[in-house]
Amino acid sequence: MFKILKNSWALFIGLGFIMTAHGLQGNLLGVRSVYENFSLVSTGLIMSGFYIGYFIGAKNILTLVHRVGHIRVFAAMASSASLVILVHSIYVHPFTWFIARIFSGICMVGIYTIVESWLNDRSTNQTRGKVLSIYMMISYFGMGLGMLLINFQKPENYEPFILISILMSLSLVPILLTKRKPPAFKKIQNLKITELYKISPLGVVSSVLTGFIHSAVFTLLAVYAAALNFTLIEIGFITFLLTISGALAQFPIGYLSDMFDRRKMISIFSMLAAFIAFVLIFISAFVSTSDTFKFLFYLCIILYAFCSLPLFSLNLSHTNDFISKDKFVAAGAGLQFAFAFGAMAGPFVCSLFMSAIGPKGFFVFLVVGNMLVGLFALYRMSIRPVIENKDNQFFPVPKSITPTGMELNPAANTEEDNKI
Repeated sequence: MFKILKNSWALFIGLGFIMTAHGLQGNLLGVRSVYENFSLVSTGLIMSGFYIGYFIGAKNILTLVHRVGHIRVFAAMASSASLVILVHSIYVHPFTWFIARIFSGICMVGIYTIVESWLNDRSTNQTRGKVLSIYMMISYFGMGLGMLLINFQKPENYEPFILISILMSLSLVPILLTKRKPPAFKKIQNLKITELYKISPLGVVSSVLTGFIHSAVFTLLAVYAAALNFTLIEIGFITFLLTISGALAQFPIGYLSDMFDRRKMISIFSMLAAFIAFVLIFISAFVSTSDTFKFLFYLCIILYAFCSLPLFSLNLSHTNDFISKDKFVAAGAGLQFAFAFGAMAGPFVCSLFMSAIGPKGFFVFLVVGNMLVGLFALYRMSIRPVIENKDNQFFPVPKSITPTGMELNPAANTEEDNKI
């Protein structure tokens, strides 16, 4: 473990700054949108803009890296992300913020891709799993820390935006000062969605729906809480609990999925998430009247995250059950694009629910989305027998993972494997 940290300290420090900035940015823009009296639909569209940019960037970033190199692209993306957040503080308008969020999405997927490519290049078959674990820990805890910083200054002020810009800029320092050579360019082979759907209909459909749900959860929970007059400290705490609970849930749920039919796990945990979201509809009506209900609200957020947030990792592991390990990376890349496709619409559609029936529409949306996942998993169980793939084990992934990061799967058949 010490050797891994020694070899990749610059990347991990840079990643920590980036994820802290990213966590704060998501909360800040959501809360500021409420304070500026943006319509819920406008806010949803702004939040969807990030995932539109993410989808666009994921399709094109490797071409740019191939042309000018990892370090230059990382510097350009981090610098651009640092500048874009300042645009939000200068031009406070829904359309401007929507365009800025698209650019933020492009920058962030570029940063993630380069970090993951570098980590994979410095990993061996023996250390890949440990590297992935460290990457996940820094990603989730960095983002959680950033969410807590929402109380740093009033969202109406410019200081929080400057703090995000500073954190983004600081991420450049350790990366640009490293003496190590950047990794060689590697082209990631994708499976076409149509081909991937033939292999695992549940994997594809559930990944689209998971992106649809999770993008709304991470971008609009702060909006929901601000609309109900939660304090800034409470908003930071709620979103922190969501993030950390989802991270910690990966391992026990992964253990269970290696013991039982993964489709059962997908169905059970998505149905449980839908039930908890349903309970939250009623609990949230009383959070302002009783500390007991507020405690129950926090508890239900933890339980919801525990059940729902590992779903993409379950989708990935389920799909890998039906293919040989030399296709794990390609399948993972395909599912990540399916996730990103669903994520583009999630915040906007959720905002339509909230606009139509009030803030509780946030949890109504989560009930519907998770129920669809659970019901489709039950349907697939009824028409396809369970298959055991001894080459495959549960593969926990951070929500920000890109197609390049799929190579960190310890079970994947990489080029290094083929040389042995």
